[in-house]
Amino acid sequence: MIASKLIVVTGEITSTANVNIQEVIKKTVKRIGYDSDLTGFNIHDCEILIHLSKQSKDISAGVSQSLELRTGKTNDFAAAIGAGDQGMMIGFACNETPELMPLTISLAHQLTKKLASVRKNQSIPWMLPDGKSQVTIAYDDSWKPTQIEAVVISAQHTEMVDLETIQNEVREKVVEPILSEQIFNKDTKLFINPAGRFVVGGPEGDTGLTGRKIIVDTYGGVARHGGGAFSGKDPSKVDRSASYAARWVAKTIVAAGLADRCEFTVSYAIGVAEPMAINVELFGTENVPKETIISAIK
Repeated sequence: MIASKLIVVTGEITSTANVNIQEVIKKTVKRIGYDSDLTGFNIHDCEILIHLSKQSKDISAGVSQSLELRTGKTNDFAAAIGAGDQGMMIGFACNETPELMPLTISLAHQLTKKLASVRKNQSIPWMLPDGKSQVTIAYDDSWKPTQIEAVVISAQHTEMVDLETIQNEVREKVVEPILSEQIFNKDTKLFINPAGRFVVGGPEGDTGLTGRKIIVDTYGGVARHGGGAFSGKDPSKVDRSASYAARWVAKTIVAAGLADRCEFTVSYAIGVAEPMAINVELFGTENVPKETIISAIK
């Protein structure tokens, strides 16, 4: 968690590694850009609290030896590790972009990366680290993008710059370079800092916590989400590893041309290696029988 002049690192771990956590924090926050009072958060003038404890022995026992191994149902090493928690994990892919991601989240990520780029290379000298974007796209009945309906960009800035300058420079140096080759035209609604001033930002303006923004870490709301965050978890936690695996399954189906869209869901019980259930949703875009695809996954 990070708030005004405060960083808290807490949780449970099992590890033999010796990590200088304070130094990792300082380097990371400085790399992001919060290293002066001007940005609203200064890593050189904040309190860092670290409170880590050992992982529960009960959880560790269930993970290190799966139910299948403990009951003699398998000797397979691949099935020896039990899931680190229960839950549902979802992977999605579609053929809207080369990376097989929804066009909405792909463009939103490109815009925020451009915000960071123009700040770091000083193309926009008044820009500060906090910023975000949102892209709304219209689709036809066959799931094809037809029009960018709206683009929202919020960019933190220094005290003295005026709103007109902000809007003009962000449009010219951020929005147009990214969206010029997309379905972006005079009918697209463009909102740049629609609330007006955005001087107070970052941890000073909004307390941040790992796991709060799970949708921006996945598919931007196009696909469902099981609810578990990725960050701060090792591969034994299926919230992370099974979500990655589910994405790989969905990508493979779309990349192979078996379907244009695929949402793959898998669920687990803690301490059990095998999934409780799997589900495949192809949204009517399959190019081969759905049963064939499900059989190949299994």
